[in-house]
Formats: sequence, C-alpha cells, structure tokens
Amino acid sequence: MPGHFEPIPGGGAAVALDDVEISIIRSLAVQLLELIGPGPGGEISDDPLAELFAEGPTEPPGDAVLQRLFPDAYGGPGGPADEDEAELRAYSSEFRRFTENDLRAGKRDDALAVIRSLDALSPAGDGGAVLKLTRDESVQWMRALNDLRLAIGTRLDITDEEDTDLLYRLPDEDPRKPMVMAYLWLGGLQETLVETLMS
Repeated sequence: MPGHFEPIPGGGAAVALDDVEISIIRSLAVQLLELIGPGPGGEISDDPLAELFAEGPTEPPGDAVLQRLFPDAYGGPGGPADEDEAELRAYSSEFRRFTENDLRAGKRDDALAVIRSLDALSPAGDGGAVLKLTRDESVQWMRALNDLRLAIGTRLDITDEEDTDLLYRLPDEDPRKPMVMAYLWLGGLQETLVETLMS
C-alpha cells in the first residue's frame, strides 16, 4: 500500500502516507482553496435560495490557473472556425454566469474533503498514517487530485506530453524541481486511485 491506493471492502480506497506526504497534500489543498476563493458574496449564506440564484462572473478569471480550472465553454483554440468570435464570447460569458459559482463550490467541497480527511487521521507509530476513504470520498479525492495537478501543471507551463517528458530531465538545482516532483507524485496517486475505483 505505500505510495499508492489500494481497494478496501465496501468500494473505498486506502493509502499509507507519511507525515511529509500528508503535509504536502494538505498544504496544496489549502492553497487551492485560497486560489478558488470564497463563495458568492464572500461568506456562507443562511438563505440557500439566494445562493442558488446568485449569478456568477461573466468574464474569465485573470489568473492562469483559474482559467485552466474554469475554462471558457465556447471558442478558444479548437473552437468552431465558422462562428463569429464575438458571438462565441457572448455564449461563454452567459454559460460562465450560470455555472461558475457551482463549479467553484464543487472544487471547494473537494479540496475541503481532502483537508478534513487528512486532519482526521490517527498517526501510526512510524510517523505516518493509513488514509481510508469511502467510495464517495475517493471520488472527491480523485477530483481534487486532478485540480491540484492542473494547478501545478499550469504554473509549470505544461501543455502536452512532451512538456512532461522534459520534466523528468530537470537538474536537481532547478527551482521548479520540488513542484515537478509533487506534480509527478500526485499523478501517480491519482492514477492508482482511478484504477482502484474502476476495479
């Protein structure tokens, strides 16, 4: 089980993590939460209907990571060439207005689920712990790991498989090396979690 997820009875997954790994995942999830930001109005509303009908932003976010996490629905590279660009921007704006708040809430919930499950761990005698997730928690972790990798990959300017291959050859003194190692490690965790959920 060390370093990769394995299935457990009931459809969940488990992985052994040491203290450093727990700290890294938790720190990255907290940073992701800070980047995504609070819900509409900046605070939790007592009125679920007000939150339901709150309109989201109409413009793409300025931060490159947020653009990757909340991309335009229409247009952009690979979009229909015969459509008017202004019309596609209008469609994207309208789509974003009605969906981005929900997307942000879902990503916040997933990151919070990661943090809460790590905070609930009971330390083992060797300085680590075994994380056991239900099937639903595993799905939240899978989505959160994907978001973390998208965020790190954007910061590292990874756009295709060739870029990933270059990361393996970075010298140890390169300042990007710690983030590269986190990106590759999270990819391995995500892959074994997906395989576990599909088994």
